[in-house]
Amino acid sequence: MTEKVMELKDRVQEVLETIRPSLQADGGDIELVDVVDNVVSVRLKGACGTCPSSIYTLKMGVERILMEKIPEIKEVAAV
Repeated sequence: MTEKVMELKDRVQEVLETIRPSLQADGGDIELVDVVDNVVSVRLKGACGTCPSSIYTLKMGVERILMEKIPEIKEVAAV
């Protein structure tokens, strides 16, 4: 894994740490799975994993914030 990829993963993890408390307040959580070709793969856990609104949380919340903070991110996908 290149240093650039590791740096990007570290930056994504830092942003996820700022989002995590909001998810945990609703009984959920988020886990970074991987970053490949500037696409972030995450796993929604707890209440977020089974919530019917989780796609909105992912796209309108997590993806929007990550793309705002790290412009090179193209997409966030749940796995």
